[in-house]
Amino acid sequence: MRIPRQAARVAVLDPAGAVFLFRYDNEEVGVHWAMPGGGLDPGETPHAAAAREVREETGWTDLVLSGTVLCRWEHDFTRAGVPVRQREDIFLAYGPRRDPHGDLTAAHAADKILHWRWWSPDDLVGDTQALWPPQLPEVLAGLRTSGPAVSPIDLGYVPNARA
Repeated sequence: MRIPRQAARVAVLDPAGAVFLFRYDNEEVGVHWAMPGGGLDPGETPHAAAAREVREETGWTDLVLSGTVLCRWEHDFTRAGVPVRQREDIFLAYGPRRDPHGDLTAAHAADKILHWRWWSPDDLVGDTQALWPPQLPEVLAGLRTSGPAVSPIDLGYVPNARA
């Protein structure tokens, strides 16, 4: 039995269209790359959670998140030993290309964040490393060609490649 969990993430894009990603290690799905984000606190909206999570994980306090959800998806993984089915709302923000700021060691250790990097659109398309969500290159390519959608792109439930 999987516990339902609501989460929010932020696709942070630099002026050249590169996206900021963290490299995570998870006991169920293994090493993968994902955007800053995490679970909602009680009573928190997805937008507020996304803003809080990006601040906690990057130290950046100046990002302005879009008011609408870019895309959403559901997936399974194990968090702190508990199997969850997580539904994620992904928001969009633009900012300068920079390193995370401040002492984030404890936050990264708690979330099993191993590393971070900026990925150019070409890097995303040409790489074979696991991404959350796997459709991220296509979602961001659509954003570059047609701009943000009026309503969120629903990626649905995405099973784990290792399952």
